[in-house]
Amino acid sequence: MTLITEASTEEKILDAARRIFTNKGFLATTIRDIATEADINVASINYYFRSKEKLFAYIMDETIKKVFDKIEPVLNNKDTTVFEKVEICVGYYIDQVLENPDFPFFMVNEVMAGNTTLPMISKIKTLADSYFAKQLYALQADGTINFHPVNLLWNISGMIVFPFLTRPQQLKAGNFNAAEFDKLMQERKKLIPIWIKQMINVQ
Repeated sequence: MTLITEASTEEKILDAARRIFTNKGFLATTIRDIATEADINVASINYYFRSKEKLFAYIMDETIKKVFDKIEPVLNNKDTTVFEKVEICVGYYIDQVLENPDFPFFMVNEVMAGNTTLPMISKIKTLADSYFAKQLYALQADGTINFHPVNLLWNISGMIVFPFLTRPQQLKAGNFNAAEFDKLMQERKKLIPIWIKQMINVQ
């Protein structure tokens, strides 16, 4: 019975933290905000996660795992084209980051701090060994693309991540509100694959 109660409390904290971090952002969120949302006391959060930073890191690691759990089967599907893989993966990634808009900041900060234990870092080899990577290198080998395939991956990442990195300033400046930003990212889910297809000029 005790184990069930503890698991329930931990999940309540995580559910509340996901909502508050998404709505308010990491910097504006306090432990008390999360405790209020979860209807528990602050001491419980400190007991399970020690700090707001550790709780946020847990959720970000969880986000990375969710993305790769969906993306890995797509990357290794031998029956889909490069373009089809890009289209599906871009959609998955944007959907996950829209649920966790502070995720790009977390990644940048952790990488700049020299953290090499992030799930994203450990997954790079998975990406490098994927069937998708083999397809990209085949395109380079037959002359379809005349640049290193990693440049294509950097372009895709930049197209997705950069808008989120500018999001706080854009919202603060009143250039658009959160709903308008989300709509723009929904547009990018369709546009990025088209831009990439034009870049590599394959079906």
